[in-house]
Amino acid sequence: MTTENHSENSGEKRPRRFDLIAFDWDGTVADSTAIITRSIQEAVRDVGGTVPSDEQAAYVIGMALMPALARAAPDVPPEKYPELGNRYRHHFFKHQDDICLFDGILSLLGDMRARGHWLAVATGKSRMGLSHALQDPQLKGMFDGSRTADETAGKPSPLMLHELMAEFGVEPERTLMIGDTTHDLQMAVNAGCACVGVSYGAHAPDNFAQFDPLFVADSARQLHQWLAENA
Repeated sequence: MTTENHSENSGEKRPRRFDLIAFDWDGTVADSTAIITRSIQEAVRDVGGTVPSDEQAAYVIGMALMPALARAAPDVPPEKYPELGNRYRHHFFKHQDDICLFDGILSLLGDMRARGHWLAVATGKSRMGLSHALQDPQLKGMFDGSRTADETAGKPSPLMLHELMAEFGVEPERTLMIGDTTHDLQMAVNAGCACVGVSYGAHAPDNFAQFDPLFVADSARQLHQWLAENA
């Protein structure tokens, strides 16, 4: 399907600024920051490392798993990385079914689809983890594409976005990346795309300005309103 056909079939009454909207998952779509933070801390404790603070553990959310764990636990030797990764997965999988979507996200996604945007996920999760999350019946058919950190380069490399843009035939200036971390926003800058930050996830928005986001939303509902008026 070409971008032109996608627009014609959308039935929208005014031009779109962006054809492709890519969402980070954890901390942007799913309210998972606290569970991921605790899972990182428990994994580091299990292998005898210095347990990172909440802020230190939350900072690495969005990165590929092993680089994230290595950064969160700099005193854990590389030979313990396999065990560290296994312990993280153990703790996270125990609680992954407790994770819910942020209030207002489903309405936002549904409206963006109705407007004719392509929707994608660009996440530091594994393919297995994202596939599990997308089993939610409410999300069936909601996303047109996705990339995970274990099948391409992790953030802030722009490769995820480059691959998604190539898949849909969309130029960088017609692509928007939405995320809750500096890793997400840096990836967008590296890919030549516009970005929007959300302040309700893993990173406080204090350092977002350097990436020149078009907007920083304080809630999914505020993000929905901005997208409806500006995307």
